[in-house]
Amino acid sequence: MKRILLTAFLALAALSASAQTLVVYYSRTGQNYTSDGIVNLKKGNTEVVAEQIQKLTGADIFRLETVKEYSVDYYECTQKAKEELNDKARPALKADIDISKYDTIYLGWPCWWGTYPMCVATFLEAHDWTGKTVIPFTTHEGSGFGQSLRDLKAAIPAATIKKGLSIQGSKVKSARAQIEKFVTGGK
Repeated sequence: MKRILLTAFLALAALSASAQTLVVYYSRTGQNYTSDGIVNLKKGNTEVVAEQIQKLTGADIFRLETVKEYSVDYYECTQKAKEELNDKARPALKADIDISKYDTIYLGWPCWWGTYPMCVATFLEAHDWTGKTVIPFTTHEGSGFGQSLRDLKAAIPAATIKKGLSIQGSKVKSARAQIEKFVTGGK
């Protein structure tokens, strides 16, 4: 009987802990640049990482989606992303999530023009980040985080921003061990 109660208590504690953690990410499908040239992604690299983090943590997960989708054409998408960055645009999102019940938020994006996509800025500006712990992750093809961590700290100064994870997009499918180490703190 004690073992059953202990198992039930641990399961309830795990559910309670996971409800305080959220994975939020933006990811894009379609053409993507890699060191091997342009490839077509049916699932975005950042989405692959976000789903692995969610499975490892048991966290809730939320995908940022823009009202106006980006082109699947790599070059058209990068041109639009550059225009949005230069214009400090804040693309509208299809939906939002109330982050008030979450203490820890894994936040992921592809690195575009050295920072996060402007739809991530839309999300950041829509919320109160006081007391939140943010754990960033990004996918890229050589730029790492670029200046996105600096931009993130400036956008949400009331949050505690932890060390992030940067994975080359073309290596995402073989990065499970790296993601596990990131989530567990190397344990």
